[in-house]
Amino acid sequence: MDIMKIKGCLAFLQEAEKLKSVLRSAHSSTGRVESTAEHSWRLCLMAMIFEDEFADMDMLRIIKMCLVHDLGEAIHGDIPAVERELNPHKIEQEKAALLHLTHSLGEKQREEILSLWQEYEHAVSPEARVVKALDKLETILQHNQGINPPDFNYEFNMTYGQEYTSTHPLFTLIRKILDEDTRQKIAERAQL
Repeated sequence: MDIMKIKGCLAFLQEAEKLKSVLRSAHSSTGRVESTAEHSWRLCLMAMIFEDEFADMDMLRIIKMCLVHDLGEAIHGDIPAVERELNPHKIEQEKAALLHLTHSLGEKQREEILSLWQEYEHAVSPEARVVKALDKLETILQHNQGINPPDFNYEFNMTYGQEYTSTHPLFTLIRKILDEDTRQKIAERAQL
């Protein structure tokens, strides 16, 4: 690898570092607001932990998709899932952000990142549908685990991502557990 290519890769990584500072609407178990980078990390870990359930799929592709699925948020920030309908241009905005983020990479690397992101965004492969489902489940898991503000909308969890989380027996079981946790959170909130 030549020095200019290395410098281009480092420039990309410096731009991607911004994802560490992009905050989401979820909170950690200590009450701190979660970053998009933290969400992406746990999504990768989740995919790895349940890898045996996806033995017939390309696991490296799944992990790569987990890593890049929210990368565009490094430029414009996160749009909470409860507000996504208010931004009909989210996909175009994230694609433009990815083009900006990857401009210093070689064409092969840039194309791979864009291709993985588009595959995920449009759920066109079994791997993309796995990542979509795990992404929704990780979000619900964090909502239930986090110390959230008093007005946090736990009811949102009950319908979030159902079109993806009902497609595989593993997702159905995880969803059942998380839905029970959500109902418990809702009941606890009602007692306050």
